[in-house]
Parts: sequence; structure tokens; C-alpha cells
Amino acid sequence: MEKIVIEGGYPLFGEVEINGMKNAALPIILASILTGDKCVIEHLPAISDVTLALEILRSMGAGVRMINRTTVEIDTSYIKGGNAPYDLVSKMRGSTYLIGAELGRFGAARVGWPGGCDFGVRPIDQHIKGFEALGAKVDIENGYIVANAPEGLRGNSVYFDCVTVGATINVMIAAVLAPGQTVIDNAAREPHIVDLANFLNTCGAKITGAGTGVIRITGVERLHGCTYTIIPDMIEAGTYMAAVAAAGGRIRITNVIPKHLEIISAKLEEMGAEIEEYDDTIIIGRTQELRRANIKTLPYPGFPTDMHPQMSAVLCCAQGTSIVSEGIWENRFRYVDELHKMGAEITVDGRTATIFGVERLTGAPVRAVDLRAGAAMIIAALAAEGRTEISGIGSIERGYDDIVGKLQRLGAHIKKMYCSDENELLDAN
Repeated sequence: MEKIVIEGGYPLFGEVEINGMKNAALPIILASILTGDKCVIEHLPAISDVTLALEILRSMGAGVRMINRTTVEIDTSYIKGGNAPYDLVSKMRGSTYLIGAELGRFGAARVGWPGGCDFGVRPIDQHIKGFEALGAKVDIENGYIVANAPEGLRGNSVYFDCVTVGATINVMIAAVLAPGQTVIDNAAREPHIVDLANFLNTCGAKITGAGTGVIRITGVERLHGCTYTIIPDMIEAGTYMAAVAAAGGRIRITNVIPKHLEIISAKLEEMGAEIEEYDDTIIIGRTQELRRANIKTLPYPGFPTDMHPQMSAVLCCAQGTSIVSEGIWENRFRYVDELHKMGAEITVDGRTATIFGVERLTGAPVRAVDLRAGAAMIIAALAAEGRTEISGIGSIERGYDDIVGKLQRLGAHIKKMYCSDENELLDAN
């Protein structure tokens, strides 16, 4: 069993480069199925979710060739739909995008129930609503999502009852080859939705309005392959920003889009961090005491739910009482019990946490209960006094490329270690 071990209390200094966005990479990888051609995807994060997505495509008959650590060539010319292994798709939430991709290319889909982080019910009713509007019939059979459009998909109007990133992406993927025009109303506006639209347009699709509440798609007869570069990961960048706010120091974060980080930057400045923005770089430092703040997560451009746990870890070290309200998921506070082990004082009532800042956190054995909660444990450990051992680090590696190495280069006293048969921690580097 691998663990991350951190000796806290050391400020961070230096430079860190941000990788491609996980939440853009997964739909783009799976949407390459639509092309029936070769696509070269650049600036991929080297994370386990990307590895899993590529393995799913390979199992379906795609040619997958790693050109280098962050670039892959995918050939979906001979791919077959309906045969993605259940044990693979059940490990990743993003595997739902296979439904849209298979429907769009083959007119039928059969995909196992998706997995991923467990922080609340994530229904696919809006996905199904969108597919049915395009002419598909969708059923759940023996743990599989089965969709068929015997007469083919056709463009139509789709109105989502709530803003949903996953359904917006899935309907976009399904609709690009459907004759006629599809209009998605109440669409999600996240940067990775814009990135997916840009990828599909580069392949020959006709999509307008991505990044707004109304997306229009004019169906085309076919797509072709392309070379495409994934945008930087705003959540990875925000995580390093939060780490500096908690531990102190000053770092340069490169390969970012500062506009994507505006609301995170504004909240950290409110808490006492100092931030400078340049074209593709942010410099963040923190030398003064942290101040309390209130946070409510909302769909983009609101404060991102994927930064909620990390910011809660920072607020544990802030003076005063802070309120964190979760506006997306109903069960995202499972990490609170882990922070309690480190001396945090937090009470949770429904979707709202009250965080009472403490003078110091102390190191403790904790667990990464999900991806972003794991990042929160790292941030808390960097700020804490003493040694913290974090188990369940597979969750962290689903979304962060070389987080241990990057923090080491910033001066953190952090190592990945594993337990021997005698339960002795040994260096895994």
C-alpha cells in the first residue's frame, strides 16, 4: 500500500508548470471515436484517469500510441462499439461520454455503469433526456446503459432542467453527426466544454455558443482526425495556489489561463494572499496571517466545486470563522472527519460547513476519501506541525500529474512511500 508522507511547516518557493486539464482530456479522448480517423492529442496530464480512458479505447479496437509522456496518437478507424469492458468503465465517471460517442458514430451504445469519486448521487437523467430528444431509446439493463437509435439521431432542441456539465458534454458529442440543428439550452459553461467544442470543430464539426448558456450544433456528415492541444488545468493550478496560501512562501505558476482562475484568485486575495497575473503565468505569495472568508460553490463562472475541499483546508488555518456552502453535490464533506484528526474545528449541517480557524494543525494518519479531498489532505499536511501520512493516494493520482515531485521541487518535505510486509514505510521514489 502506497502512502504520501509529509513533514509540515515548510513554505513553498520556486516554479511549477501546470499540465493539461483532466476534465477536458477525458471527453476529448473519448470523442475521438467519432472521427474514425487518427487524432494526435497533446498536453495530456499523465494521470491514472487518462491511462484508463486510453485503455478503454484500446480494448475497443483503437490503435493507441504514446508519442511522449504527454502526447498520444489515437486511431479509431477500426473501433467497435458496445464492447468496452465493464471493469474499466466502472472505475471512471467520464466513461459516460462513451454513450454519446457510440450513439453518434454507430447509432447504438452499450456502456457499463460509470464509477469515479463518491461524493453524492450523480444521476444521468439529463443525459438520457438529451439522447431521447435526439431520437434514441435508452434503457438500463443488467448494470449497462443501453441506447439505440434505429432510425438514426436527428438534431433537436434540448433543454436541461438544471445546469449539468456531464450531460452538456454528452449531448454535444452525440449531436455533431446528427442531421439538422441541435440547440442545447441551459448548457453548462465550463472551460473544458469550450475545449471539447474547439476539438470537435477542429475535426470538422459545426458548434457555436460553447461557453454560453445556449450551444448550437449543425450536424455534419463526417469528422476527420486532427492534432489538438488540451488547455491547462485550472483546478491543478488552483490547488497549488491553495497550497501556498496554507503553507506560506511564494511561487510562480506557469502554463495557466489567468481568466479561468479569476474567482479562485479573488477569494485567495480576500484571505490575504498576494497574486500577480501575466499572460500565461500567476505569481502567488503569502506572508501575512490568513483571514476568514465565505465560499459558496456554483456552476461556472461561480466558485468551482472541485476547489471546495482544498479551500476548506486553507480556511482551517485562517483567523476567525468561515462558512463553506456546497451548491453542487450533497455529500462533499466526507473529508471533514480526516481534517478533524489534524485538529481542525469544523461543523457540518447539510451542505454547509462552519470552519473555526485554529492556531495550528498537527500531523496525523489520514485518508484521501476522493480526488479533491486527497488534495485537501496534502494542503493541510503542508501547513501542519509534524508528520502526516496520507493513505488512499490512488484517488489523488487520478487527477494530479506528479504532485509529489512538483511539491518536492517547491521545497516541500514530501515523499511517496509504501508499506512492506512488516508494515514498515519504505521510500517509493
